[in-house]
Amino acid sequence: MLKISQIKIDCLLDQEENIPKKILGKLHIKREELIDYQILRRSIDARDKNQIFYVYEVALNIKNEESILKHNKDSNITSFKINNYNYNLEPKNKDIKPIIVGLGPAGLFAAYVFVLNGIKPLIIERGEDVDSRIKTIEKFWKTNILNENSNVQFGEGGAGTFSDGKLNTLTKDKEGRGRFVLKTFVQFGADPDILISNTPHIGTDVLRRVIKNMRHFLEENGAIIRFNTCLTNINYEDNQITSINVNNHEVINTNQLILAIGHSARDTFRMLHEKNVFMEAKPFAVGLRIQHPQELINKSQYGTKYKNHLGAANYKLTHTSSNSHGVYSFCMCPGGYVVNASSTKNHLAINGMSNYKRDSKNANSALVVTVGSSTYGNTLFAGLEFQEELERKAYNLGEGNIPLQLLKDYFNNQKSTALGTVFPEIKGCYTFANLNELLPKELSDALKEGISSFANKIEDFDYPDAILTGIESRTSSPIKIPRDELGNANIKGIYPCGEGAGYAGGIMTSAIDGMKIAETIIKNS
Repeated sequence: MLKISQIKIDCLLDQEENIPKKILGKLHIKREELIDYQILRRSIDARDKNQIFYVYEVALNIKNEESILKHNKDSNITSFKINNYNYNLEPKNKDIKPIIVGLGPAGLFAAYVFVLNGIKPLIIERGEDVDSRIKTIEKFWKTNILNENSNVQFGEGGAGTFSDGKLNTLTKDKEGRGRFVLKTFVQFGADPDILISNTPHIGTDVLRRVIKNMRHFLEENGAIIRFNTCLTNINYEDNQITSINVNNHEVINTNQLILAIGHSARDTFRMLHEKNVFMEAKPFAVGLRIQHPQELINKSQYGTKYKNHLGAANYKLTHTSSNSHGVYSFCMCPGGYVVNASSTKNHLAINGMSNYKRDSKNANSALVVTVGSSTYGNTLFAGLEFQEELERKAYNLGEGNIPLQLLKDYFNNQKSTALGTVFPEIKGCYTFANLNELLPKELSDALKEGISSFANKIEDFDYPDAILTGIESRTSSPIKIPRDELGNANIKGIYPCGEGAGYAGGIMTSAIDGMKIAETIIKNS
């Protein structure tokens, strides 16, 4: 099999017709010599707004492959082999009974690997099943009545269920786990386009259905899933986990406990610390979300000729401020919504999400500033407490609603009193405020500097009527739970994984990390 990279075709041309033509031209072969081909990756080259290309990476079978490779002088044509993930680990002991805490991507894919190997885990999830969770969250967005165990952060599918459903990852994939995750999503209902897109995304609305279908498969194959079931204590003897408590009373015996708890399980972090599970503080980032008209972003990224042909455009921006903070865009949601993502009463946190079609009128993204111990202190929970402090301030600033401010008013340090030309796309109640009262001045200064810098890369990024909301505080976990070469925490049989334990940063990396932990348990049981 061969691989050809850098096949460029104008975005306005018929792609299916032109890909084979490009392959034949690059290899200097006739049509009958091309047996078949498969698109591996598709990206967009929009550097020249007068001619924007789809750029393809293609695997293909051809006649006389060895001869063509031998005489090939093009570095974009190479020999290639697809790495398929081998999920059949031939477990020695299928009678193990692992417990998985959390049904987000890490817990879900750990359970999936177990089930594919004939092992029947118990999964406990503090939140509700996805259908009930949707109703609970929609009620919260209308009334501000919060369920602290079932919300945008907790429940079937984890926090990623109410996000853009982005599936980007920079993780090297020699074992094929990443592609296996994508294929699994497609198997359970996602658009097959995620297998080739350079920026794959499922969409909140579709991801809900995919997660539900996966859960049904797990249950049909022996997994037991318990919703509204919260881990409240762990018990161990001789440094080995022996049982857990759930909902403060029920005891369940186990010697294998996977902690896929997510980045917002603050009560669980504190319980684990009290039980002498070793943890470390880690840096993260906080900031605000900005909304622009999606049409403005499309025009800046694609130009006038192509802006209506390539869907909702995204962006990724970085800046280092003069006061030495990193400032960057995070979780950019084309055609999306800002959502109230709170999980603690009298605290307010926001996130962004997009549906599959990415068809709301606005683009939104978090604009965040890196923070570490120099900002909030050196104790284990100093970062977590800093998050909580910001969320309390956001809640009070908006009197329980999402605080909102026009960009021009943010720079002028004055409370907004009316909307301009941009109407907010928000899931949840909002109110006008002065967001300068939310972040420490050092971070606000860095953020303003970053926004001004970003305007040099995205035309009209500093659009006066752009909308800011806060607080974006859950970019990543403020805690890391170290583990040994077999995946154990300092207490044997406890396996931290995913974003909450500090080993992932999104749906894909969380899913992959959950798979790795399941593999480790299977191979060593």
